[in-house]
Amino acid sequence: MTRYDAVIIGAGVTGCAVARELSRREGSFLVLEKEQDVCEGTSKANSAIIHAGFDAEPGTWKARMNVRGNAMMDRLSEELDIPFQRTGALVICLREEELPKLRELYERGQANGVKGLRLLTGEEARELEPHLKEEVCGALLAETSGIVCPFELTLGMGENAAQNGVEFRFSTQVLSLERVGDGWLLHTGEGDVKARAVVNAAGVYADAFHNQVCEKKLSITARRGEYMLLDKSAGGHVGRTIFQLPGRYGKGVLVSPTVHGNLLLGPTAADIEEKENTATTAGGLLEVAEKSALGVEGLPVKQVITSFSGLRAHEAGDDFVLGESAEGFFDAAGIESPGLTSAPAIGEYLAGEIAEKLGLPEKKEFIAIRRGVPRIAALPAEERAEKIRENPAYGAIVCRCEEISEGEILDAIHSTLGAKTLDGVKRRTRAGMGRCQSGFCSPRVMELLSRELPAGLLEIRKNGKDSGIVLEKLR
Repeated sequence: MTRYDAVIIGAGVTGCAVARELSRREGSFLVLEKEQDVCEGTSKANSAIIHAGFDAEPGTWKARMNVRGNAMMDRLSEELDIPFQRTGALVICLREEELPKLRELYERGQANGVKGLRLLTGEEARELEPHLKEEVCGALLAETSGIVCPFELTLGMGENAAQNGVEFRFSTQVLSLERVGDGWLLHTGEGDVKARAVVNAAGVYADAFHNQVCEKKLSITARRGEYMLLDKSAGGHVGRTIFQLPGRYGKGVLVSPTVHGNLLLGPTAADIEEKENTATTAGGLLEVAEKSALGVEGLPVKQVITSFSGLRAHEAGDDFVLGESAEGFFDAAGIESPGLTSAPAIGEYLAGEIAEKLGLPEKKEFIAIRRGVPRIAALPAEERAEKIRENPAYGAIVCRCEEISEGEILDAIHSTLGAKTLDGVKRRTRAGMGRCQSGFCSPRVMELLSRELPAGLLEIRKNGKDSGIVLEKLR
């Protein structure tokens, strides 16, 4: 049985960030993921915001990791070939008596070291965003806030970690772990694994692993947030992320452009007992539509192309739980908003702690550059024509809404940590993410998956093992 220097539980954005930073070191590293792909949990369903860092209480892990993660994004997006835009954000105030709360956010941001913060009048805010309602009486502008693709951020870090030698095992659920000698034995559904150190990046299940081995217990609640995604024709309604003043359950319902040109509304916030219940509800989506319209005029909510929900791992202490909680056991628990922003910084911090403890030297040759699936439709005409000459599959359009070619889908299937499911192809290429929501392209994508994996059509899944699409062969 191979003994790894470090085993990471979970291939979400945090687990992949830790994996990438550990791959800068000499050593053997393994990521265990119970699903069939990276980015199958919280990381695939969130607001896609790179937060500036003004909301978290000064001195908390959330504040420290948020500000550092934000600062890392420009270089990270270049190295990993992922879309990222510093669009800025506005926190709007709808009642004069609540203007002091904007001042509190501004001062908190100053304490956290956030640059580019300004308090605006309602009129100044409407000059920046003409669709803000007349009721908006003030706003906080955060110039360093941005938007990113959470799928591509997670994939980029995971694939780059694999390029640098990190091993990934999918469909491998960790059942329990125990301290054995000077290391850990992880019992999985696919056999046992030995490690000198363990990283607990298990999302909504991180408390279960922590509580197996630590005297001080954690309590993580799944906090469900529902969203509505609007068509690209609505994407220019606002140019910045529009937040409402934060409340008890977070930053409230937002209105935000996406890096791919859509408009995103949400989320709600409801604590639930079931840690995998990502259903949307009529009441939740109505709440999204009503609350998002409180500060923004004329939202074209009839242009919704899909709705979805995600789960946030809310820890009772209301902060990230980071660091060595037991001998050789490192927590990355309670990673809720601003977790997407903070993930690169969390990876940097935990990898540094683990490397110091285990005495792992820096790798002489670390590959920092990863290239994603090419976006053929976004290339200049001459470059696109040259790509098609080199590989005619780039000229065969499979997804009409997003103009995704067969060549791009083949690249996604055969890439590092390649796609094995319809959703895996979707997250790597955007095939199926357009207006028709895969109504046209899914049969062809299934054919390509079946041919290239290879696998029968009955074996092709939407995402997990229980999401079969073709149930039986009729003829």
